Amino acid sequence: MKENINYMFEAGFLGTRAPFFMDFVTLIVVFLPLIVFSSILFARKGKYALHAITQNIIFVTAVIVLGYFELGVRVGGGFDAFMQGSSVSHTYASIVLVLHILIAVVMLFYWIMTVLNANIQYKRGLIPGPKARQHKLLAAKTFIAIIFTSFSGIWVYLLLFVY
Repeated sequence: MKENINYMFEAGFLGTRAPFFMDFVTLIVVFLPLIVFSSILFARKGKYALHAITQNIIFVTAVIVLGYFELGVRVGGGFDAFMQGSSVSHTYASIVLVLHILIAVVMLFYWIMTVLNANIQYKRGLIPGPKARQHKLLAAKTFIAIIFTSFSGIWVYLLLFVY
């Protein structure tokens, strides 16, 4: 299998020790909050159908990217393999990684709930409408979690491949 995906482990394009797939995923992680926010602006402007479509596309794309990332990490040898070359202590990097994973799991849970509920409620005509406040609250939590996931992911990347 690794023969088919060797490109993933070639040198990245951000000028660090990271392989290509890490640079690619990190670039997406950096821009994810901005992309999600641009979709949120559609809803604020009353373009609810466009908001729904873009949010679904962003979510599905993010899940695919997550799968790509997980494949790269597993085939690439995992955390310990990527720690090689880092001058950061293994313990510190491990703590940051665990924190990032916890944030990311919470974010994914909120995002799944937001997307599923929104799709059901939108089809039933409840958003915009009587469920709008509930949706906005869950969506706000999701967006904050996306921001924290992005920043913590960048932190992990820096620890593994820059310092």
